Amino acid sequence: MRDLLLQGAGAIAILVSLIHGVLGETKIFARATVEPPRLRLLLRLVYQAGTVAWIGGGVLLIAAPAMASDAARHWIVATLAVVFGCAALANAVATRFRHIGWMAMSVVVALAAAGY
Repeated sequence: MRDLLLQGAGAIAILVSLIHGVLGETKIFARATVEPPRLRLLLRLVYQAGTVAWIGGGVLLIAAPAMASDAARHWIVATLAVVFGCAALANAVATRFRHIGWMAMSVVVALAAAGY
């Protein structure tokens, strides 16, 4: 059961990450005016670096049950619980709890902690 909870957390993490990337490109950067264009490109790439990192975290959560090391499992879960927890808190504060993203990231943290 613990393994399924971790894998579910990983799958939701990947889904949330993909939504984050798509919404960033279609809603944020589609309307943003940043000059010079190189700075706009830099901001887009930094924004999407978070997307890629979260996807990597989701992959690690999915893979953690297959690892032979309990220490690796615990460090993966602890690290990603902090990462997604901070992201959820920042999202909640920045949007005044009106955006569903903080709830989805909180689900990742809860499932990962339950699968610890």
